[in-house]
Amino acid sequence: MKTNPSAGKPADASMLVNAAKLVTAYDTEIPDPSVPEQRVAFGTSGHRGSAFDKAFNERHILAISQAICLYRKQNKIEGPLFLGMDTHALSVPAHATALEVLAANGVEVMIASGDEYTPTPAVSHAILAYNRGRKTGLADGIIVTPSHNPPHDGGFKYNSPNGGPAQSVVTACIEAKANEFLENGLRGVKRVLLGKAVRASTTRRHDYREAYISDLAGVLDMDSIRGSKLRLGVDPMGGAGVHYWGPIADRRALWVESHGRQRGRRPDLSFYDRGLGRSDPDGPLLALRHAEVDRIEESLRHRLRLRPRSRPPRDRQSKRRVDGAQPLPLRRPPLPLSASAAVAR
Repeated sequence: MKTNPSAGKPADASMLVNAAKLVTAYDTEIPDPSVPEQRVAFGTSGHRGSAFDKAFNERHILAISQAICLYRKQNKIEGPLFLGMDTHALSVPAHATALEVLAANGVEVMIASGDEYTPTPAVSHAILAYNRGRKTGLADGIIVTPSHNPPHDGGFKYNSPNGGPAQSVVTACIEAKANEFLENGLRGVKRVLLGKAVRASTTRRHDYREAYISDLAGVLDMDSIRGSKLRLGVDPMGGAGVHYWGPIADRRALWVESHGRQRGRRPDLSFYDRGLGRSDPDGPLLALRHAEVDRIEESLRHRLRLRPRSRPPRDRQSKRRVDGAQPLPLRRPPLPLSASAAVAR
C-alpha cells in the first residue's frame, strides 16, 4: 500500500473544514426523506454523514434520539444511558440535541464530568461496569462519533446493554422509526431546551476517565509493562482520548511520549495509517511541554523516515520563534454544554 503524499505534512488549506459553516448547516439544513442520501442510514451501529450534504443534521439526531427512547421503552431498558462524544466538529451540537430529547423523555443520562471528550471504549466500559451482576434495570449508551471519518462528518452510534455496537436487527428498528419521524415532520419527537435538559434531575455527571483508568489493572498486567521499561510513543490524531494517556502514565508510572499536537498549540498534521488507509480519532494523547514536543517529533520523524523540516531557532526563555515569524494560531477549544446552547439550537 502506498503512503499518502500528505503524510507527516502540515494540512493543506483545502483540507481544512470551516467549522462555523458546518455547524450552521447542522442547525439550518432540512433533509428530504425522499432522497436516499438524506435519510437516516445505520452502518456499523450508527448513522454517519456530513451536514454539508444534508446527511447529518439536527433533524436526524432529533429523530434518532426519539427512536432510541421508544426502543428502550419497548425493550424495558430502564437503567441509565451513558452519553459520550468525540472531537469532531459536529459532535458537540449533536450531543446537545440528543440530551434535549433524552431529558424530555425522562431518560436518566450520564454525561461526562467537565464535558470531556469520551472515547468509545470508555462508554462501553461504563455500560459493562454498571450492568455487572444485574438482570434488570440495564444501562446502554450513545457515542456521538463518526469514528475514522473525515472532519466534516458527524456520527451517532447506539450501544446495547452488552456494551458493544447494537446488532443490525436493533439498528434497523431504530433507523425505520427515525425515518418515519423525518417523513412526518418530527411529529411525536419530544424535546426541551438545553439549559433545562442539563439541569434536569435525570441528567447526571459521570467521570468516564477515572473509572476507565482505575479498571485498567484488571485487564492488563501493568507491573509487567512497567517492569519492561518500554518507551511508548502515542499520537491521538485529534482523538477523543486526548486527556487519557497523561493520567494513565502518571498513575501506572509508565514512560509515555506523545507527538505533541495538543489543542491550541500546534497545527494539525496529516497522518496515514499504512495498514488501514485511514487515521484513527480514538487514540489518546499525553500533553507535553514545547521543549518535549521538539525532541519527540524528531524521534518519530526518524522512525517514520520522514525528511526533517527546517525550523527557525527558538528563544529558550520565551520559547517563541525569534525570526519574526507569527505564532501559531490557537484552535478553539470545545464548548461546554452550558455554553453551547447557541451552537446546538
